[in-house]
Amino acid sequence: MAPQVSRRGLLGGGVAAAGVAGAFATGRATADPEAVLQHASARSASYDFRGAHQAGIVTPAQDRLHFAALDVTSDSREDLIDLLQRWTAAAERMTKGEAAGEIGPVEGSLDLPPDDTGEAIGLPASGLTITFGFGPGLFRDAEGRDRFGLADRQPEALRTLPHFPADNLDPARSYGDLCIQACADDPQVAVHAVRNLVRLGFGTVSVRWSQLGFGRTSSTSTTQETPRNLFGFKDGTANVKAEEEAALGEHVWVGADDDPRGGWLAGGSYLVARRINMTIEVWDRQPLGEQERFVGRTKGTGAPLSGGEEFSEPDFEMPGRGGPIIPADAHVRLVHPDRHGGARMLRRGYNFVDGSDALGGLNAGLFFIAYVRDPRTGFIPVQNAMAKSDALMEYLKTTGSALFAVPPGVQPGEWVGQSLFA
Repeated sequence: MAPQVSRRGLLGGGVAAAGVAGAFATGRATADPEAVLQHASARSASYDFRGAHQAGIVTPAQDRLHFAALDVTSDSREDLIDLLQRWTAAAERMTKGEAAGEIGPVEGSLDLPPDDTGEAIGLPASGLTITFGFGPGLFRDAEGRDRFGLADRQPEALRTLPHFPADNLDPARSYGDLCIQACADDPQVAVHAVRNLVRLGFGTVSVRWSQLGFGRTSSTSTTQETPRNLFGFKDGTANVKAEEEAALGEHVWVGADDDPRGGWLAGGSYLVARRINMTIEVWDRQPLGEQERFVGRTKGTGAPLSGGEEFSEPDFEMPGRGGPIIPADAHVRLVHPDRHGGARMLRRGYNFVDGSDALGGLNAGLFFIAYVRDPRTGFIPVQNAMAKSDALMEYLKTTGSALFAVPPGVQPGEWVGQSLFA
């Protein structure tokens, strides 16, 4: 057998040094050297797969996303458990920058398919995180039948999300029994992760839908700047941050006593996914002042229209011409925690552009991802208020929707979701 050539090995030692030095030398003529080095550092970063919570929730949001929702095609509980165990091992290896399989993409027999697809050979870990979730369909099928002996452990909050006003859902882009969220600072690393996990699931699961994303639309750490969405506005200014431990406990992590049937989910969370198309071309024809009134913030700095800086608290009572300076139907007003009993969520969505539609417009928008402790209080009321009254809704169309329970982190010796099957 040929010597094992791990992804990390290829990047180690002289090869890595030459690569970074080469990038630096190239960057000197074309870009800020410090930015080049920071980019190289980000791509070599890795995050622990195991811990109290799954990585990919409070982890500083990476630049790229590959999200996949899958249906379980097997009726066997043993098949499902076996897959979760194999996914755990593969995910742990890949987040270290190693191959998906124990052998590797080019180290095995020439007469057998490799246990890694190989497109990530030579690429570092790139901050890869892989997060798994369980949909309502894993517990009961469409007729309410218990599929895998899990029905009595389905949390009350884990139900198909309601159909919100103005939803135009495509079933082929919605729902799913399982989900995989792969985030990385290199798109090929994220795609490699999902591709190999799906390959491992052949015969047990099939992909229902998937979504690629770029340009994170929220900051999940105080170390990150607030990014912009495809409307050009800063997005997620009020997001719960990783450093806010008390807020995470109150709004993101499921508690041990939240649901008698969901004790297995303690330390986990709920993942809300919504594919939101933006009518980019229509938005681009709106005057700047109108755009800012729809959002309730300035486009340049992200400060509320009532003044201050980006993180200044909006003054919803401040008068303006013909009414409050932040209009009654402004986005920032309608989704503000003060209107929803203080409810906050941890968002880590991404922009997407899937080419052009049949009319020649961009098939583009926001792939919204939010983690909440309870979707019944942390997401559904906020979405209802937005769908009914938000001025932005004229430029948005939700085409996909799904809810997943994200089990707690994987401790040493465990596999993902083990507490559910115990």
